[in-house]
Amino acid sequence: MRQYLKLFLALPIIFIYSCRENKIDEPEITIPELEEHIEYLASDELAGRLPGTEGDIKSAEYIRDALESWGLKPTVDNGMQRFEIVASVEAGENNRLIVEDNPVSSDNFMPFAFSESTELEAGVIFAGYGFDIQTDTLNWNDFENIDVTGKWVMILRADPEMDNPSSNFAAISTDRDKVMTAKDKGAGGVLLVSGKKLDARDEFEPLAKGEYSTGIPVFRIKREIANRILEKNNTSISDLEEKLNDNYTTLSFETDCRVEGTAELIEKKVITQNVLMTLPGKDSLLKDEYLIIGGHFDHLGMGGPESSSRAVDTMAIHYGADDNASGIASMLEIAEKFAAKGDNARSIIFAGFAAEEMGLLGSKYLVDHMPVETEMVNAMINLDMIGRLKENKTLQVGGVGTAQEFKNIVTGPVDTGRINLSMSEEGYGPSDHSSFYGKNIPVLFFSTGAHLDYHTPYDTPDKINYEGLATVSDLIYEISSELAMTNEKLAFKEAGPKTTTGRGMRRNGVTLGIMPDFAGNIKNGLRADFVTPGRPADLGGMKKGDIIIAINGKPINNIQDYMFRMSKLEHGQTIQVEVLRDDKKELLLIAL
Repeated sequence: MRQYLKLFLALPIIFIYSCRENKIDEPEITIPELEEHIEYLASDELAGRLPGTEGDIKSAEYIRDALESWGLKPTVDNGMQRFEIVASVEAGENNRLIVEDNPVSSDNFMPFAFSESTELEAGVIFAGYGFDIQTDTLNWNDFENIDVTGKWVMILRADPEMDNPSSNFAAISTDRDKVMTAKDKGAGGVLLVSGKKLDARDEFEPLAKGEYSTGIPVFRIKREIANRILEKNNTSISDLEEKLNDNYTTLSFETDCRVEGTAELIEKKVITQNVLMTLPGKDSLLKDEYLIIGGHFDHLGMGGPESSSRAVDTMAIHYGADDNASGIASMLEIAEKFAAKGDNARSIIFAGFAAEEMGLLGSKYLVDHMPVETEMVNAMINLDMIGRLKENKTLQVGGVGTAQEFKNIVTGPVDTGRINLSMSEEGYGPSDHSSFYGKNIPVLFFSTGAHLDYHTPYDTPDKINYEGLATVSDLIYEISSELAMTNEKLAFKEAGPKTTTGRGMRRNGVTLGIMPDFAGNIKNGLRADFVTPGRPADLGGMKKGDIIIAINGKPINNIQDYMFRMSKLEHGQTIQVEVLRDDKKELLLIAL
């Protein structure tokens, strides 16, 4: 009898706990709940949600736990799709540089992040600014009449026109480009040094993450060390810089100096995670099709010069209230409303993406490790920076051209007195939807646009237009509901290029017409995640999934190698592109 009594008394407790676990306080999208989500995600406690930190983990758990409390089920494992990223690059303890048997102190040299961890003992050749340029407007070859094979090449950083932003040198004077040019000439290693005009204080910048190895050792050295190398030539870096700039001509020679160097770079890797939770569909047929609604939850942590902070000299919490706590808050409220109604025909995956700020790494990992069949995804909706609806009430909607039905679905529920739509057809853009567009999934991208607080410590919860965010979220729910309920599956349409148009990828306007694997999932090559129909790569026979390993016989090991090779090409050229296809080499002739 006592055992039955214990069970009877426990029932209310079990019932209360069950209700708490699946509690929907308010099924509608409300301002107080939006505020609650953003104030936590953009709090001091989470310290800017930098991938791999405690704030990153807590934000992911917050998102997962909220979705789970409304009855959503883990899409993978416990709702967390974990993966490894490179958080930083550091100089190892074994870096050394010896000039003529004299060790150089560690504060006078530093490896570049794109250096190979290897060693070289060789003579040194000074090669001016390290250019090999032959165009209609500029002819400058610092490697003419010198043989750098197997040698250290010492190069001045920047260019003779560094004060001219429209200079012909501007697009080709990066440190990495110079190293690649020297490597192509046969250099065994590179020593880069700043002249006084570039950097009077001769300071070292922090090592940058996200760089790929150039395959040879590369050091930044102080002018003091460069002058020691030049000592037997009776000259100095300051003299050479002045001659190069004043005479506007090449100046290269072999030094009578031998240098021994060992470079060691250590990648600091961390684990981060996407959050993936599913609201199962209610229709017996459509439940096996999916709508993905998501946004990224990571931000810049404390900022700093090695981050993409616009406040480069400020080390402070970058709260990221609009970017992108606003998108996550909206996603959570939309999920709660769907869970409360319980009438979605299709299954809906609610996704919180990690490491977007580091190059769409979370969404790229997801589309490459999809827990469901990619062909069964009806559409993807990306919410990124939707918390600053301005007085003109303009909501930007990208991707409306990626499915025939999108324009009607998007405009149908709009109250033009509350929202003005600014629509664009392109599926590619600077956020996570691009990863899905590259996999032939129709996408919609919602944003209220950039502002002066973007990527600064001043993107705080008090700056959010909560009434506007609620209005935008209601509209996105209506659009999502239509996509979750409509009987017909959307047919993907290509809308715009599947590659970036930024300066780094198109410095001379020449492209193959591919969407490259920005996340670097392939080693010793660059995978074409999409080949745009009718563009040079497609016309030359390249296929989606091909791994580019060489252009005109020059190796392609990563996306930065690819960018460098493409920057040297011109319209009208026919190039040889070597690819791996199904583990077999294919040679393609592609007309640009």
